Amino acid sequence: MKTKELAPTEKLNQKIQLVKGEFTPSEASDIIINLINEKINFHKLQRLQMWEGDHACKTDELDGRIGELEKEKAIAREFINSIKGLGKNLKINGVLEITIA
Repeated sequence: MKTKELAPTEKLNQKIQLVKGEFTPSEASDIIINLINEKINFHKLQRLQMWEGDHACKTDELDGRIGELEKEKAIAREFINSIKGLGKNLKINGVLEITIA
């Protein structure tokens, strides 16, 4: 019996243009804060699922990532608020790059 080798994956990465354009500070804030909140909620759900499986589990890595994202959210909010009074818009270019680990 012969084993067949799998063909190498043709595409090793993928880019997704998630956000692109010029936005008012209010719109930019909504977009950025909601994206960060979604990622925070993802990690909180992971942490809850781990805890449900083992109440003694260590969630330090997830807790750390949640904390990092909360800090990034505060930094983004502060930056956007500093622009609001200037009457300027903000450009956002958000690309997700997916690669094989």
